[in-house]
Amino acid sequence: MYMQLLPPQVLLQVGTIIAVAILAIFLLIIIIAILAYSIRIVPEYQRIVKLRLGKYKGIYGPGIVFIIPVIDRPITMDLRVISIDLSSQRALTKDNVEVTIDAAVYMRVIDAAKAVLSVTDYRSATATLGAAVLRDVIGMVDLDTLLTQREEVAKKIASIIDEHVSPWGGVKVTAVAIKDIKLPDTLIRAMAAQAEAERMRRAKVILAQADYEASQMYLKAAETYNKNPISLTLRQLDTLLEVAKEHNLILVVPSSLEVTTLSTLAAAALKKQQEGSGGTTQQ
Repeated sequence: MYMQLLPPQVLLQVGTIIAVAILAIFLLIIIIAILAYSIRIVPEYQRIVKLRLGKYKGIYGPGIVFIIPVIDRPITMDLRVISIDLSSQRALTKDNVEVTIDAAVYMRVIDAAKAVLSVTDYRSATATLGAAVLRDVIGMVDLDTLLTQREEVAKKIASIIDEHVSPWGGVKVTAVAIKDIKLPDTLIRAMAAQAEAERMRRAKVILAQADYEASQMYLKAAETYNKNPISLTLRQLDTLLEVAKEHNLILVVPSSLEVTTLSTLAAAALKKQQEGSGGTTQQ
């Protein structure tokens, strides 16, 4: 009702103001969006490779980087070390044993421009190359070398991969880690049986060595007893004392041992008495 009372000129001016305000808000939103796209904050571990109208412009960052919409194409490159998983790679060793290997390739970008301009996708290319080199190197070593010298094999794989990616100029392979080596079940059982047989062999060798050393000691003891019969008698008495420690036992001593023991004790007592009398005479 109030709008109908206003003159047509006033209504036209109000409509124009409203349209200009809507247009200004729309332009402001577009400007904010353009600024948000144009202003990039690049962290320390990243670089931006800028292509202007398809031509290489330069490497920018870290800090604030301005991008011209439509004209510039920014490509963000991460300079940190990244890992590429090479899982379940099946290969044959030099001695024709099939193994499944899980490995990982560690690499980093050292030149962002070359990594962008020299290869389409350096991660995919490195993963494909790493899988091929892994199978080739595994085929040049036998199973024992692969299991016992895993670090040396991994270093060899890393050096070969790095040698192949060096022409790209912007990527450096730092290391290769062999995470797991899976063997066939039949081979695992055979290796377990072999290890068990080796442990039994070592145990038998140790027992035989102990028996040999004991026999040598028994031989020396026999020679000593042969030279000195009294020591054999004392050994027999010691054995009887050990047996007598058990209760409720009746010991039957051979007569020869008893006579020998009594004569030995009498001789020892007589010798001790003579020594005592000799010492008194001297005084």
